[in-house]
Amino acid sequence: MDEGVILQMTGICKYFPGVRALQNVDYTLRRGEIHALMGENGAGKSTLIKVLTGVYPKDGGHIYIEGTDGEANIRSPQDAQNIGISTVYQEISLCPNLTVAENMFIGRTKSAVTNWKDMNTKAGKLLESLQIPVKPTQQLDSCSIAVQQMVAIARAVDMECKVLILDEPTSSLDEQEVEKLFKLMRDLKAKGVGIIFVTHFLDQVYEVCDRITVLRDGGLVGEYVIEDLPRVKLVSKMLGKELDDMASIKDEEEKVKNNEESETILEAKGLASNAGIKPFDFYIKKGEVNGFTGLLGSGRSECVRAIFGADHVTSGKVLMHGKQVKIHKPIDAMKNGIGYLPEDRKQDGIVSELSVRDNIILAQQVMKGFFRPFTRKQAEEIAQKYIKLLDIKTASSDTPIGQLSGGNQQKVILARWLFTDPSYLILDEPTRGIDIGTKVEIQKLALKLASEGKSVTFISSEIDEMLRTCSRLVVMRDRKVVGELDGADLNQNKVMATIAGGEEK
Repeated sequence: MDEGVILQMTGICKYFPGVRALQNVDYTLRRGEIHALMGENGAGKSTLIKVLTGVYPKDGGHIYIEGTDGEANIRSPQDAQNIGISTVYQEISLCPNLTVAENMFIGRTKSAVTNWKDMNTKAGKLLESLQIPVKPTQQLDSCSIAVQQMVAIARAVDMECKVLILDEPTSSLDEQEVEKLFKLMRDLKAKGVGIIFVTHFLDQVYEVCDRITVLRDGGLVGEYVIEDLPRVKLVSKMLGKELDDMASIKDEEEKVKNNEESETILEAKGLASNAGIKPFDFYIKKGEVNGFTGLLGSGRSECVRAIFGADHVTSGKVLMHGKQVKIHKPIDAMKNGIGYLPEDRKQDGIVSELSVRDNIILAQQVMKGFFRPFTRKQAEEIAQKYIKLLDIKTASSDTPIGQLSGGNQQKVILARWLFTDPSYLILDEPTRGIDIGTKVEIQKLALKLASEGKSVTFISSEIDEMLRTCSRLVVMRDRKVVGELDGADLNQNKVMATIAGGEEK
């Protein structure tokens, strides 16, 4: 390895059945460097980290780390830890019912008897050296999330790590807590630790990182010095769209235009949530298809979850047809004519053990009340109607939805909400992970619903898809609204520049 290089991964490949997760990926980390690993959903970031930490065996390539003779043989997370690779995940994997010192040394005491005084003293010295504002005897669950993250980092550092991997460490932190974490990262950098920083927040990357490696679709796009990669260029490399590579997009049918005279169906004013969304304003008119756009992690989904009551709203208000309504939970939204197809259909959408029929009638049954169930005949007639309408491929309405393809599962959830006859329908990533034919069907359906007078908010990671479907886009970055585009501004160049922060260079 070159002088100063602490970790080198070359030609890394990883395959799963039918999926090329990583193909000839290189990654180089230098001593005393904070190096961002960037890419959209499915780019391969998590897989590369899991290969490096021994969670997955690699199918090709080489890993070298400073101080190890020849190639590093990493077959398990313990192997990775033994050669100086430590990981702090987004979900803190510590024990909240134990003290700070106990969490720092759990599983690491060699003696059968713990010397509590020595352990607390050693923990106190380490916490002080890293300027972490917590006592070693304090119970962990009494600490803020930021301090818990720092304790996890302190544990990793005390294990004499050379490489520290921080996987979305700031996702649950406020601005002041992020600054404290960044100070700790800079202190570790000064001590010679190499830090791999996985994040979706562009502002944070440019504040704290020295280099960026970008992955896309399991392949390496490139490694860049931070000063040589303006934000708009980073966005274009992550999305695979050059700023000037804007072929004209021909709609399959005319986009539904935003009629200024149309009635405003829903309006949000100063809405914020416990998911970290900064206060935002939003409105949608009758017969309009609009959307939230931005990189993964920008806050697109959290905005609509706040509107639907799926996340706790901390400030602001929602008006329907000009009158304020109280939406504290999803059932409140449903009763006000709002439907919501969630981003994660497996976790938040389908009930995999239930039949196609039961999944279709579920939302309407909740509003009707379970003491007033649909008859079997009614439920079957409803199911057959939507199976035919949406061309759902299923052996019968009795088939468990978990046995259907992803695209057909998505159609069943769409049927569920169409059956409630909402005046406002939110579609969050409705086309993710499904075939191109079904994608086009769902896009056409959104436009058809709007032409019939319904209002639709459409969210997709694919800018082309958003431009084809929406007549107005709300642009998100780092969990706040940074722009709104319509008319002549509704083009790829403008969207990418707004996501990046207005930089055109």
